[in-house]
Amino acid sequence: MAHRAARLLLSSVFVAIPAALFAQGFGLNEIGSCAVSRGYANTASPCRDASTIYWNSAAATSLSGWNIAVGGAAVSVKGRFTQDTTGRHWDATVPTEYIPHLFLNYHSPASKAAYGIGVYVPYGLTSQWGDDFPGRFVSKKASLATIYVQPNFAWQLTPTWSIGGGPVIGHSTVELIQSVDLAPQIASGTTTFGQLGIATGTEFAQVRIKSSAMAYGAQIAVQGRPSPNWSVGARFLTPLGFKYDNGDATFTQVPTNLIVGGTVQAPFVAGTPIDRLVAPEFASGGPLVAQNASTKITNPAQVQAGLAYSGFKSWLLEADYAWIGWKQFRTLPVTFTTPALNQTYIEDYNNSSAIRLGAEYTIPTDGWHLRAGFAGVASAAPAEAVDPLLPEQDRNYWTFGVGVPVMQRWSIDAGYSHIWTPGKRGRIIARTSESQTADQMNSGFYTLSANVLSFTIKASF
Repeated sequence: MAHRAARLLLSSVFVAIPAALFAQGFGLNEIGSCAVSRGYANTASPCRDASTIYWNSAAATSLSGWNIAVGGAAVSVKGRFTQDTTGRHWDATVPTEYIPHLFLNYHSPASKAAYGIGVYVPYGLTSQWGDDFPGRFVSKKASLATIYVQPNFAWQLTPTWSIGGGPVIGHSTVELIQSVDLAPQIASGTTTFGQLGIATGTEFAQVRIKSSAMAYGAQIAVQGRPSPNWSVGARFLTPLGFKYDNGDATFTQVPTNLIVGGTVQAPFVAGTPIDRLVAPEFASGGPLVAQNASTKITNPAQVQAGLAYSGFKSWLLEADYAWIGWKQFRTLPVTFTTPALNQTYIEDYNNSSAIRLGAEYTIPTDGWHLRAGFAGVASAAPAEAVDPLLPEQDRNYWTFGVGVPVMQRWSIDAGYSHIWTPGKRGRIIARTSESQTADQMNSGFYTLSANVLSFTIKASF
């Protein structure tokens, strides 16, 4: 096996990282339960709470005194892959994930300035498959979490227009687990274990990578009221470049319990356990010992703009357009402690767009808010990039929720979102060349759905 085997093993691992991040697939918009309820249409006339620091930082001047919003969302994802040739299907084993948010804002009615801070999770992913899933050699588990901290400053330019923004500090962590197939690994010279009779899909190792990184950016926004019944707004979130330096890669041998059937040449002698032959690769001095790997990932820019109308009694209607610049992600260079292992991966993602529609009705007698919305999102992943790590595809969001006043200064928001996809063909093998097409690689059909339940407690003083 030696270093060529290590190259095959290690280079296949980091191909999972870009897909974990570079897809809108589970770029997280679950930031504030009111926004979830309104189909994420929340830029022109943001929810009147401190979460406006994310959705439109300029609108922070519309709040009075101290405002706090704290809560979280539970995200439950279901996925399935159905194989073309056998009709067999495998279900993903993704655990429910919990996404927090916290916002604090202060604005004195006598001042044109507002100050605040937000803590939120704009990107995240957990994908996970069972031990018998054939695509586990591309990805068995991927977990990505990115937390942004945003100090905010907003200024009332005129009675009807304001601007806002501030720096963004990002922290990202990633964990990846991948099974490793013995068949394509080098046994001796140029001969692979597959050529010696080992079946494709024979797992002999698992690799786990953990890494973290910091990055810095900014957000800026504008919000105004051209007339009493109309509001407009836009926000821009800059790219954040994360350098995952010196990630920890560890390797675990998985018993195959196979025996060499016939003598080829030493050490491939009949009756010799395969596990004994590969064990030195995991020992000190072998290529499959713990080592470091590094890469760089840039969270792309986000733009969202909207138009809201409040001319119907007790109603607010809003339509937003969102754009995320995934197309900048074309290739991913990965460097290892051993330079011979360095690789560059091809992803070729597309920019992604979303249309978001939201409605809110305020019950005049008790101040309850009833909300509903819809969002349609275009996939960022081309057909050849749909894989077990993130089978990304077009999505529709149906949302609704309620805001309930509790005493004079407190309220509770609850929101629900159901995410539906039409399904998309994809692959369970790694892409190794830009010349490979979706027709050559894709061998089955992925379906995805998700349910999101969000709660936020709000207070103003």
